[in-house]
Amino acid sequence: MKDLTVEILHIDKLIPYCRNSREHSDEQVAQIAASMKEFGFVNPVLIDEAGTIIAGHGRVLAARKLKIVDIPCIRLSHLSDTQKRAYVIVDNQLGLNATWNWDMLSVEVEELMEAGYGGNCLGFTDEQLMELIGTPNPPPEDSGSDDEKEEKQVTCPRCKHHFKP
Repeated sequence: MKDLTVEILHIDKLIPYCRNSREHSDEQVAQIAASMKEFGFVNPVLIDEAGTIIAGHGRVLAARKLKIVDIPCIRLSHLSDTQKRAYVIVDNQLGLNATWNWDMLSVEVEELMEAGYGGNCLGFTDEQLMELIGTPNPPPEDSGSDDEKEEKQVTCPRCKHHFKP
Protein backbone atom coordinates (compact mmCIF):
# COMPACT_ATOMS: atom_id res chain seq x y z
CA MET A 1 0.00 0.00 0.00
CA LYS A 2 1.29 3.40 -0.93
CA ASP A 3 1.76 6.07 1.73
CA LEU A 4 -1.54 7.90 2.11
CA THR A 5 -0.45 11.12 3.74
CA VAL A 6 -2.99 13.88 4.31
CA GLU A 7 -1.77 17.21 3.00
CA ILE A 8 -3.53 20.54 3.33
CA LEU A 9 -3.94 22.40 0.04
CA HIS A 10 -5.52 25.74 -0.78
CA ILE A 11 -8.88 25.20 -2.45
CA ASP A 12 -7.72 27.10 -5.55
CA LYS A 13 -5.07 24.41 -6.15
CA LEU A 14 -7.76 21.74 -6.63
CA ILE A 15 -8.95 21.03 -10.16
CA PRO A 16 -12.40 19.51 -10.70
CA TYR A 17 -12.32 16.44 -12.94
CA CYS A 18 -13.85 17.67 -16.20
CA ARG A 19 -15.50 14.32 -16.96
CA ASN A 20 -17.03 13.82 -13.51
CA SER A 21 -20.40 12.14 -14.07
CA ARG A 22 -21.70 12.72 -10.53
CA GLU A 23 -23.85 15.79 -9.93
CA HIS A 24 -24.47 17.58 -6.64
CA SER A 25 -27.69 19.50 -6.09
CA ASP A 26 -27.71 22.68 -4.04
CA GLU A 27 -29.64 20.77 -1.36
CA GLN A 28 -27.01 18.04 -1.16
CA VAL A 29 -24.16 20.57 -1.03
CA ALA A 30 -26.03 22.27 1.86
CA GLN A 31 -26.23 18.89 3.61
CA ILE A 32 -22.51 18.30 3.16
CA ALA A 33 -21.84 21.83 4.44
CA ALA A 34 -24.02 21.18 7.51
CA SER A 35 -22.07 18.00 8.16
CA MET A 36 -18.77 19.88 7.85
CA LYS A 37 -19.97 22.57 10.26
CA GLU A 38 -20.93 19.95 12.81
CA PHE A 39 -18.11 17.41 12.47
CA GLY A 40 -15.34 19.29 10.68
CA PHE A 41 -13.75 18.46 7.33
CA VAL A 42 -13.07 14.86 8.33
CA ASN A 43 -13.10 13.13 4.94
CA PRO A 44 -10.12 14.18 2.81
CA VAL A 45 -10.48 14.91 -0.90
CA LEU A 46 -8.69 12.38 -3.10
CA ILE A 47 -6.57 13.98 -5.82
CA ASP A 48 -4.00 12.96 -8.39
CA GLU A 49 -0.45 14.25 -8.63
CA ALA A 50 -1.61 17.36 -10.55
CA GLY A 51 -4.32 18.25 -8.02
CA THR A 52 -7.26 16.97 -10.07
CA ILE A 53 -10.09 15.76 -7.86
CA ILE A 54 -10.71 12.02 -8.03
CA ALA A 55 -13.20 11.88 -5.13
CA GLY A 56 -14.63 14.76 -3.15
CA HIS A 57 -16.22 17.15 -5.61
CA GLY A 58 -19.22 17.65 -3.30
CA ARG A 59 -16.96 18.30 -0.31
CA VAL A 60 -15.07 20.96 -2.28
CA LEU A 61 -18.35 22.62 -3.30
CA ALA A 62 -19.47 22.61 0.36
CA ALA A 63 -16.10 24.02 1.45
CA ARG A 64 -16.52 26.89 -1.02
CA LYS A 65 -20.00 27.54 0.38
CA LEU A 66 -18.52 27.70 3.90
CA LYS A 67 -15.51 29.75 2.72
CA ILE A 68 -13.09 27.00 3.83
CA VAL A 69 -9.86 27.44 1.90
CA ASP A 70 -7.56 24.84 3.49
CA ILE A 71 -8.62 21.45 2.22
CA PRO A 72 -7.34 18.09 3.54
CA CYS A 73 -6.25 15.98 0.57
CA ILE A 74 -4.69 12.61 -0.14
CA ARG A 75 -2.74 12.16 -3.37
CA LEU A 76 -3.35 8.93 -5.21
CA SER A 77 -0.21 9.08 -7.32
CA HIS A 78 -0.04 5.29 -7.68
CA LEU A 79 -3.09 5.08 -9.97
CA SER A 80 -2.87 4.99 -13.74
CA ASP A 81 -5.00 7.44 -15.73
CA THR A 82 -7.51 4.68 -16.46
CA GLN A 83 -7.64 3.64 -12.79
CA LYS A 84 -8.32 7.26 -11.79
CA ARG A 85 -11.20 7.50 -14.25
CA ALA A 86 -12.65 4.22 -12.99
CA TYR A 87 -12.25 5.21 -9.33
CA VAL A 88 -14.21 8.44 -9.91
CA ILE A 89 -17.16 6.21 -10.78
CA VAL A 90 -16.67 3.31 -8.36
CA ASP A 91 -16.22 5.62 -5.36
CA ASN A 92 -19.70 7.02 -5.96
CA GLN A 93 -21.40 3.80 -6.97
CA LEU A 94 -20.26 1.54 -4.14
CA GLY A 95 -22.05 3.64 -1.52
CA LEU A 96 -25.27 3.36 -3.50
CA ASN A 97 -24.98 -0.43 -3.44
CA ALA A 98 -25.33 -0.58 0.37
CA THR A 99 -28.65 -0.97 2.17
CA TRP A 100 -29.95 0.18 5.55
CA ASN A 101 -30.98 -1.90 8.52
CA TRP A 102 -34.22 0.08 8.77
CA ASP A 103 -35.04 -0.98 12.34
CA MET A 104 -31.62 0.06 13.65
CA LEU A 105 -31.61 3.25 11.58
CA SER A 106 -35.01 4.21 12.98
CA VAL A 107 -33.77 3.77 16.57
CA GLU A 108 -30.59 5.76 15.88
CA VAL A 109 -32.38 8.59 14.07
CA GLU A 110 -35.03 8.94 16.77
CA GLU A 111 -32.42 9.11 19.54
CA LEU A 112 -30.26 11.54 17.56
CA MET A 113 -33.28 13.77 16.91
CA GLU A 114 -33.98 13.78 20.66
CA ALA A 115 -30.34 14.84 21.14
CA GLY A 116 -30.84 17.78 18.78
CA TYR A 117 -29.85 16.35 15.41
CA GLY A 118 -32.26 16.63 12.52
CA GLY A 119 -32.70 17.84 8.97
CA ASN A 120 -29.45 18.45 7.17
CA CYS A 121 -27.36 17.22 10.11
CA LEU A 122 -28.25 13.64 9.24
CA GLY A 123 -28.48 14.00 5.47
CA PHE A 124 -32.17 13.07 5.21
CA THR A 125 -35.11 15.13 4.03
CA ASP A 126 -37.78 16.08 6.56
CA GLU A 127 -40.15 13.53 5.01
CA GLN A 128 -37.56 10.76 5.27
CA LEU A 129 -36.89 11.60 8.92
CA MET A 130 -40.58 11.50 9.79
CA GLU A 131 -41.00 8.19 7.98
CA LEU A 132 -38.00 6.71 9.81
CA ILE A 133 -39.32 7.54 13.26
CA GLY A 134 -42.87 6.48 12.40
CA THR A 135 -44.43 9.95 12.38
CA PRO A 136 -46.96 10.55 9.62
CA ASN A 137 -45.94 12.97 6.92
CA PRO A 138 -46.55 16.61 7.85
CA PRO A 139 -49.71 18.23 6.45
CA PRO A 140 -49.48 19.98 3.08
CA GLU A 141 -47.95 23.46 3.13
CA ASP A 142 -51.26 25.19 2.41
CA SER A 143 -53.05 23.83 5.50
CA GLY A 144 -53.41 26.15 8.46
CA SER A 145 -52.48 29.78 8.90
CA ASP A 146 -48.95 31.12 8.60
CA ASP A 147 -48.78 31.33 12.42
CA GLU A 148 -49.80 27.69 12.78
CA LYS A 149 -47.23 26.64 10.16
CA GLU A 150 -44.48 28.53 11.99
CA GLU A 151 -45.42 26.93 15.31
CA LYS A 152 -45.16 23.45 13.80
CA GLN A 153 -41.57 24.02 12.64
CA VAL A 154 -38.62 22.84 14.70
CA THR A 155 -35.10 24.13 14.19
CA CYS A 156 -32.16 21.80 14.51
CA PRO A 157 -29.88 23.51 17.05
CA ARG A 158 -26.80 22.17 15.31
CA CYS A 159 -27.35 22.99 11.62
CA LYS A 160 -30.25 25.47 11.97
CA HIS A 161 -32.30 23.50 9.42
CA HIS A 162 -36.06 23.82 9.89
CA PHE A 163 -38.18 20.69 9.89
CA LYS A 164 -41.66 19.68 10.96
CA PRO A 165 -41.98 17.30 13.93
